[in-house]
Parts: sequence; C-alpha cells; structure tokens
Amino acid sequence: MEIHQLEILRELGALGSVKAVADTLMVTPSAVSQQLALLQRKIEVPLTRKEGRNLVLTEAGQVLADAGAAVVSAMADAKDAIGNYHGSAAGKVSLCGFHSAGQAVFAPLARILAAPGQPRIELSDEDVAQQDFPALTARYDLVLAHRMDHSPRWPAERVTVIPLAHEPLDVALPAGHPLAAKAAVTADDVGGEAWVTSHAGYSPADVLTAVAAVSSRELNIVHRINDYSTVAALVAAGGVVGLLPRYTAGPVLNPDIVLRPLKGISTRRRIDLLARPENLKRRSVTIVCEALQGIMAGLLEQG
Repeated sequence: MEIHQLEILRELGALGSVKAVADTLMVTPSAVSQQLALLQRKIEVPLTRKEGRNLVLTEAGQVLADAGAAVVSAMADAKDAIGNYHGSAAGKVSLCGFHSAGQAVFAPLARILAAPGQPRIELSDEDVAQQDFPALTARYDLVLAHRMDHSPRWPAERVTVIPLAHEPLDVALPAGHPLAAKAAVTADDVGGEAWVTSHAGYSPADVLTAVAAVSSRELNIVHRINDYSTVAALVAAGGVVGLLPRYTAGPVLNPDIVLRPLKGISTRRRIDLLARPENLKRRSVTIVCEALQGIMAGLLEQG
C-alpha cells in the first residue's frame, strides 16, 4: 500500500465524503475513488461503508487509517532527521488564518521572517465556520483558528492544538453613542440596538444569540458581514453597533469607535494554532509557531 492512499483514508475518516476529501487534497473525486479502490484490493476486509450519501470508515478502515497516521508521522521524523543533519531551518511553511487574525499578525510575522535563514512563509486567509478549521490542516502546515468557549473542542485525535490567546469580543459603539459613557454594557443595554454582525456559525453571531436570550428580545440585525474592517466602518458611520475582538482588531479601529465589555455573557473566543502532528516535527514550522506566540503575546500586552 502507498502512503498517499493511507493519507486519503485518514482524510475520509475525518471528512466523511469523497468530494470533501478531493476538495481538501485538491484532486478530483475520481482520483480519490481510484486510490481507495486500489487500497481496498490489498485488504481482505471492507474499509468503507455507505451511510446515506456519505462514505464512512468501517472499524477495520479506522484501524488502518490510524496506523497510516503513524506511518505519516514516522516519515515526518525521517525528513526531520535529514533536516537536522543539514542544519537548515529555512524550509517553506504554509499558514492560513481567519481574517481578523490575519490583519493583526500576518504583517508582523512577515517582517520577523524576512531575515536570511528564516522559514519561507506562504500566507492565505480562510473565512470558514468554526467547525471547518480542523480540515484545513490537510492543506496547510499551520492553521490559525478560533472557537467560542462553549463550542466543541478541536478533535485532539486529528490535530495538535497550540493555544495563542483567550480573546473577548467587545461591543463596538460610535464614539458619540450614549452607551459609550459607560465602562461596560449589559445585554439589556444593547438588546434594543440595531446591529451589524457576522453570518451564522461565526463568533459574533454566537454572542448575539446569547444577547437575545438574556435580554428576552428579538434583535434588530440590519447587516450580516464577516469582515471586521467593514463592521468597524459601519459602526463608525453611526446607526448600528457591532462586536469587535479586543486584541486583534487594532488594524481596523479608528477614533470614531469605542469598545465596551459586555457583562453577564461569555464573549471569549480561543485563538489557537492547529496542525497535523507530523508537521510540528519540522524546525521551520516550530520557528513560525514561536514567532506567532511572541506576536500574540505582544497584542495581549497592548490590549
């Protein structure tokens, strides 16, 4: 059996459909099906079964997928040994992040890694719902992800989690708004406001669901926009309030906006780095991790 076939089997166990695996690995569904069929010919017991429209792993398929993950990790060990032998940390590292984190950390990271002998970083932004971040680790070495405190934990059996920050979302108000004079606001204070928030499945929308429940009101959501710079511009223009992250919103803030903590509701999101365990065996990847930890620590200190 081939290593890439075991990688496909592992992705199928995680994603549940041939199309999802194909999209993640950037190949055609027919190529995925062909490699699964070739692998099945070498194994006497069924590796997959149909559940509705999804293709899932059997118990034997999961055992083989887990063993395959160990093989991939062992190959990473071998590559890491070669890299250590040559003494170079200047390998290529791919990193994706959600928009607000990218606005805050991508430029400082690029400056840190601009020196000779540093890893060559490739940056991408990925605007996905919280539950879709782990799947991105199949495409990128490192994934900057976020989830609310009450959201399901990241799948520890699939990814390694490196915590970076525990960040509140604050209420963003026009500087001249009557509530701007308060040190903090409550759900009752803001329940009657017109809102700009994110689409469902993203952190601000989760917080507003709690605001509606605590204030016992149906909220007036005027705009649904995921980009924080646009949210900030609309709040500054007046007429709506929103939610902005306390530490990473620096690049989009302006003097026409004030941030106020929201009391009585959990508004904290966890910002984490997600990675496949085998990727963290590369020195170039750990250098990028350490740089991101330093950058985020600086943002928290400023905040």
